[in-house]
Amino acid sequence: MDNKYMHEEGIVYLNQYHIIFCPKYRRKVLVDDIERDLREIFNEVALEKDVEIKALEIMADHVQKRQYNTI
Repeated sequence: MDNKYMHEEGIVYLNQYHIIFCPKYRRKVLVDDIERDLREIFNEVALEKDVEIKALEIMADHVQKRQYNTI
C-alpha cells in the first residue's frame, strides 16, 4: 500500500493544498487552447516537483486545484 503520510520523529502529517485563481475581472478566457495548455503546464510542473494533483477543474473564469506533496 502506498502511504502518502510523512513520518518524522514524534509526528505524522500530510501536506495538502487547495489552490484557486482567477483571471483579472474573472474574464472567461480559460477555454479551448488555453485550457489545454494550462492542464499540460500543471501536469509538467507536478512531475518536476514530485506533487500529485488530486483534482483539477478549469472553468472559463477560474481554476481550482487540489494537490498534496509526495516527497
